[in-house]
Amino acid sequence: MKSEQISALVASGESEILEFKSTTGTRREATATVCAMLNQRGGNVLFGVTPEGRVTGQQVSERTLEEVSAEIQRIDPPAFPEIERIPTSDGFEVVAVHVNPGSSPPYQYRGAPYRRVGNTTQTMPTDEYNRMLFERIHNEQRWENQPAVGWSIDDLDAAEIRNTVAEAVRVGRLNEPGSREPEDLLRGLGLIRDGVLFRAAAALFGKTERLECEMPQCLLRVAHFRGFDRSEFLDNRQFNGNAFTLLASAERFLRDTLPIASRFESGQIQRIDEPLYPPLATREALANALCHRDYAMGGGSIGLALYANRLEVTSTGPLPFGLTPDHLFRPHESKPWNPLIARTFYRRGLIEEWGRGTLKMADLTTAAGLPRPEIEEFGNCVTVRFLRADHVTVQQPKGSLTEQQNAILALLHSSDRTLALREIHSLVDSQMNIRRLREDLAILKAKGLVESTGHGRGARWKPL
Repeated sequence: MKSEQISALVASGESEILEFKSTTGTRREATATVCAMLNQRGGNVLFGVTPEGRVTGQQVSERTLEEVSAEIQRIDPPAFPEIERIPTSDGFEVVAVHVNPGSSPPYQYRGAPYRRVGNTTQTMPTDEYNRMLFERIHNEQRWENQPAVGWSIDDLDAAEIRNTVAEAVRVGRLNEPGSREPEDLLRGLGLIRDGVLFRAAAALFGKTERLECEMPQCLLRVAHFRGFDRSEFLDNRQFNGNAFTLLASAERFLRDTLPIASRFESGQIQRIDEPLYPPLATREALANALCHRDYAMGGGSIGLALYANRLEVTSTGPLPFGLTPDHLFRPHESKPWNPLIARTFYRRGLIEEWGRGTLKMADLTTAAGLPRPEIEEFGNCVTVRFLRADHVTVQQPKGSLTEQQNAILALLHSSDRTLALREIHSLVDSQMNIRRLREDLAILKAKGLVESTGHGRGARWKPL
């Protein structure tokens, strides 16, 4: 770095990634900032620049650099930022410490972790430190990258391995390998080391009979319910197998079960008939569930449930790394719980990388005229819920609601606010017996179609 580059950098002012120190006499405070930058985006610490941004420089000797370096060595785990001397015009020098984002956060300095907030350095809160520590441990040792004890390549589906690599090459996400031997292909996918298979290889390509005995969590449960709850089944099945087998079984169930939605587009005469929920969106949800679920939970599974008014894809395990459902519908960093499995799905062209999957689902459903999917974390599970736009008129089997109850539902759905009992009475049919109206609302509430807030005359109603 040259002196003019220092001037340009200083002109931008202190920030999350830039801190000024007048002299190396403040190296303890500066090293806390280095620690904070390691825990976040990296940055630069400049000695010989006043807090106001005036480049003064200082006298620098080898001992000066040794003292700065010795202080940085107190950071744990060890880090090795670059230290550079930049001459100034008056014969002094600026000492620049260049910090890259750390590869093993969280880092501590003199036993305390730090973070940057704007242009200040602060002690990191305990919950944030614990989360970062958990992420580091998970990165180093997790269920998928442990040896699949007792498993050999003969226990895997060689045809599925070859199909995966061929598709990855076709979509441009893998270079053409020089071999089609399963062991060579697995090595190229990062699923075997020194002849030992990772558990990820078994989850991705294992034969069903062995998975059913030794990894019962490689399970898909599908169900089709008549109404809006689980009181009456139309179909209920389970499938064991590797991740690609389960994905194919889930998609086959949807093809056989999903109703067809018809719509017309402007400027076109012919009707467009498509599955009710966009297949690319449901595939993204299923693939994400298979990639991000917690396989360490032996009783876990993937659930696919079709109701009269919605489709739900559920996977065992919470959202990882501090993510929330709201985060998933905004641009966010991709942090898969099972990166080996997720990377294989990505290479095969089944999921998006860089946190785009949930955004893609939202785009596909809204383009099809459906509400944006919902994501819910509850009971150590994550559920992606697809909603149908016409659920008011088709939620229940024909004849299960009276004409008056359907009229009440239509009114509530057409209103942009909650309605009081007397408002409903006047808008539906002012000649209707108000006592009968109360009874109909109670029936609709019991069926899970409406809800009320408040009590008595102050109650207000809205659809679910």
